[in-house]
Amino acid sequence: MATGGGGESRVRPAFEAVVLAAGSGSRFGGGKLLAAWDAGILLEGALAAAFAAPVRSVTVVIGADAKAVAAAARNFDPRAVIVHAADYSEGMAASLRAGIASLPADTDGAFVFLGDMPRVPTAVLQRMAEAVAQGAQAAAPIFRGHRGNPVLIARNLFPELLALTGDAGARGVLQGLGERLALVESPDDGVLFDVDEPQDLARLTSPSSARPKADPQD
Repeated sequence: MATGGGGESRVRPAFEAVVLAAGSGSRFGGGKLLAAWDAGILLEGALAAAFAAPVRSVTVVIGADAKAVAAAARNFDPRAVIVHAADYSEGMAASLRAGIASLPADTDGAFVFLGDMPRVPTAVLQRMAEAVAQGAQAAAPIFRGHRGNPVLIARNLFPELLALTGDAGARGVLQGLGERLALVESPDDGVLFDVDEPQDLARLTSPSSARPKADPQD
C-alpha cells in the first residue's frame, strides 16, 4: 500500500481499493469466496492484489456469509476496512455503491477489485494508477484485446457509480468514456480469470483457459 511522502516533490493521488466480496456465489453453490484455494481461500487472491496496489486503504464489501468473509479479510490483513452492503442481494451495484460511499471525502480515485478474481497481476496496478494520475478518468487492464478487472475510477465519476442499480457493475460507466478510459496492457490473463463454478478452481493453474469476463455479476 502506498504511504505517500517519501520526499517526492509532487503529491501522490489519494487512491483507495474496494474489494467486492458480497455476492452469494449461487452458481458455485454458495460459500465461493471461502472455498479452498492455494494455501488459503479464494478471497485471499483478490486481497493480495488489493493490498499490493498503490492505495491508502483496502475496503472489503461484505454481504452473503458476512461474518465469515469479514473474519477472513481481517485474518488476511487486520488493516482491511469492512463495509456491509445490507442490500447486497440487489446485485453488484449495491456492493459497489456501499464501497464507494464509504470512502474518505478526499479520495481521488478507487480501484475496484472482484473477490472471485484471484490471479490479478500486480504489475499492472501501478501503470493504471499512473494513467489516472495523468488525467484519464478511469483505467482498465486488457489482455489480447479483452478488457478485464480490476478497474480504477476517478473521483468525478463516483456520482455515476452511486446511481447504479441492479446487477450492473461499472461497465456502463466505462463504456461512455471513450478515450478518457486508459487501457493498460496486462502481462497475463489474470485480469480476465474469475471463478464462477467449483470446476473453475482447477483452472487456476492453467492460464490459457481463462475466458474474457469484464463485468461478473456473481
